[in-house]
Amino acid sequence: MKKITKIGIMTSGGDSPGMNAAIRAAVRTAIYHDVEIYGIRRGYQGMIEGDIYRMQTTDVSNIIQRGGTILKTARSKEFMTNEGMKRAYEELQAHGIEGLILIGGDGTFKGANAFFKQYTIPAIGMPGTIDKDLAGTDYTIGYDTAVNTAVEAIDKIRDTAEAHDRLFLVEVMGRDAGYIALNSGLACGAEDILIPETTTNINEVLDRIGHDERRKKTVHILVVAEGDDYGKAEDFQKVIQERFPEKDVRSCVLGHIQRGGNPTYADRVLASRLGYASVNALLEGKTQMMAGIINDKVVFTPFEEVVKQHSRMNEDMIEMIKVLSV
Repeated sequence: MKKITKIGIMTSGGDSPGMNAAIRAAVRTAIYHDVEIYGIRRGYQGMIEGDIYRMQTTDVSNIIQRGGTILKTARSKEFMTNEGMKRAYEELQAHGIEGLILIGGDGTFKGANAFFKQYTIPAIGMPGTIDKDLAGTDYTIGYDTAVNTAVEAIDKIRDTAEAHDRLFLVEVMGRDAGYIALNSGLACGAEDILIPETTTNINEVLDRIGHDERRKKTVHILVVAEGDDYGKAEDFQKVIQERFPEKDVRSCVLGHIQRGGNPTYADRVLASRLGYASVNALLEGKTQMMAGIINDKVVFTPFEEVVKQHSRMNEDMIEMIKVLSV
């Protein structure tokens, strides 16, 4: 493989706190190695449209603490067509880009795999998703911040629940993975946590609430991942209210508040390590791999393995929730 002298970097899919820190690390590492680096705005869609510009070290000054992404992000159905990929390739060629740094999740890496099969442009990915649902890394960029945001919100909701003797359902993000729900619920002492990885038995949930009612426990917090198999917070609210008509039941959907905000120190450090490692890996000839951290060491996992299997939920954690909610 010839020496890469120009690389492109983009963020794709849902935004996550720490993406800017990853961009900063990658840009400055590339410049340190005398490699030109080009920002691609709005992910694959921006690649198709040629929304590409050369980045300098000053472009990433004062961004490590900022949420969101200075490169913007988008989802592109057009990129998954042959015509869309052809246009994207032509734009990369026009700018002389010989390798890519991709920050995103499952869809981002699936797109990179499909693109590489046709045009063989080397690419290294970084796991940028609040859901922590990718294999090949202990943590993903944005996850720690999202969990801390949820914890802060649930703590405040518990204050209100206690003041009014209410039962609160708090819905957090997690369409396919329940890590935010599991860990924020555990940290906040939730009485029940409902996640996609387990089958929800609504009768058992109602029985636990009834048990708490009989022992005069007036506050009950249920944390629900949006992808739970039974439904969302409002679905649970309806059935709980029907079973306990005298109970004051409320629901709160945290939604996109979990995506924003200044990244925690953990996300800033994680993103910086992966940004630095990704550029070095690309220059060393690695391709079609995601950089991750396992046991505090940087590792590289092929995109195909990352997208075929999600990280596995710790079953001991699930059992612990049952015990601590007694």
